[in-house]
Amino acid sequence: MKITDIIKFSQQPEIYSSGNAFMWTDPHISKQLLNIHLHPDIDLASRKKATIEKTIHWIFEQVEDKKLKILDLGCGPGLYTQQIAQKGHTVSGVDISKNSIDYAIEQSKSRNLDIEYINKNYLDLELPENDFDLVIMIYTDLGVLLPDDRNKLLGKIEKALKPGGTLIFDVLNDRELGKKVSPKNWEVAEQGFWRDKLYITLSESFFYEKEKVILNQHVVADDEETSVYRFWTHYFSHDDLIRLLKPFDFSGIEFYENVLPADDNLWSGENVTFCKMAKS
Repeated sequence: MKITDIIKFSQQPEIYSSGNAFMWTDPHISKQLLNIHLHPDIDLASRKKATIEKTIHWIFEQVEDKKLKILDLGCGPGLYTQQIAQKGHTVSGVDISKNSIDYAIEQSKSRNLDIEYINKNYLDLELPENDFDLVIMIYTDLGVLLPDDRNKLLGKIEKALKPGGTLIFDVLNDRELGKKVSPKNWEVAEQGFWRDKLYITLSESFFYEKEKVILNQHVVADDEETSVYRFWTHYFSHDDLIRLLKPFDFSGIEFYENVLPADDNLWSGENVTFCKMAKS
């Protein structure tokens, strides 16, 4: 990496400007992500096993006690879909990571679970209209989408739900935003999460106060290339969410901050807002 690159990437970029690399389909990184997903005791790519079980229990307290047709957007390796299918529901899962979907398919076959898995970016997904009783999007996926993509996906979900069908998603709320900005951090590794060879990483966060957005940026360099990974995370109040959902045909919008266990961090417990609504 050139010194001029370090100076350039150390400055706060214009909001929503893209990096030059995509983590989710990278062959090496996606394998690391799968391993993190499957770790039962950490809240990173997926939540802890006990938290997932608690969340699923809460979800089914919010819907009718009958067999449902359910869509899980951003399903990862199927940690939610498997438990849902075991309850007798018809479930489909969508995820952009081939490694995660391949693992989910393998697990569903080994457990004799009839789950439809789709390896695709859900922004590009063509969904049938009026087809699902319940759509879920868990682990704050909606908040990492850029505004245009977020609206595009909500429009797809609205059309895909049956009249009276339920949408449940979670987001990070806007409490203590200033504490959620990470300082600069350097990492040098012979092999690790970002590369299977020697690399250096400069990680940093940037806060866009007006938009309630934090950019988590990772600049990863080895002898051959420099990759810039940018992850935009939006934080919401209840009023923000009501404004976000107003253009769509949803009613009975409700908010819950008591779904997750109160762990000692800023990304769990009451810092996460679950949203439930019905298609009108």
